[in-house]
Amino acid sequence: MPNLILLRHGQSAWNLENRFTGWVDVDLSPLGEQEARKAGEVLKDIQIDLLFTSVLKRAMRTAELALDVAGKSDIPTERDQALNERHYGDLQGLNKDDIGRQYGEAQLKIWRRSYDIPPPNGESLKDTQERCMPYYHNHIAPKLREGKNVMIAAHGNSLRSIAMYLDNLTKEQVLELNIPTGIPLLYELDSDLKVLSKRYLAEFAA
Repeated sequence: MPNLILLRHGQSAWNLENRFTGWVDVDLSPLGEQEARKAGEVLKDIQIDLLFTSVLKRAMRTAELALDVAGKSDIPTERDQALNERHYGDLQGLNKDDIGRQYGEAQLKIWRRSYDIPPPNGESLKDTQERCMPYYHNHIAPKLREGKNVMIAAHGNSLRSIAMYLDNLTKEQVLELNIPTGIPLLYELDSDLKVLSKRYLAEFAA
């Protein structure tokens, strides 16, 4: 039975500054690098055959650091922008608190948390899912069906899109889903890629 590991990148420099990042290619903060290495510690005893990442450096760097610590740095890897973070459009680079003060907290929450209402010139979670899931079905699922254990190092919203599908969440339920940075989420799947179990490979503060 295959395993699928979802790993959200460690804290980025703009996470630290509370800025909308999206597709801006921001690197990890020092804490983010530490989170990635801690992820590697809990991955040492987990078999991983293939790695998929976005094309953004914070996801690639997280995978690199984690797998180096885990002693698995030679894993075949495929990268694609289909796994990139949600594009926040005109909000990219802006401080979330400033946006809340300018447009109101209610509007900020809609832009951040609504399933199908995008920020100006950006993507909603629904839009992110519509580019992410075809890639999952065409590139990742076939490898899982072969019995390969796969890790995806990506972003909060691209990984939420995949988790929404795996866990059969409604658009209301997925709004409450938050995948923490730097903590591997392990799905055990059956031969039809249905979820048998899932668990985080470390404790975290909810």
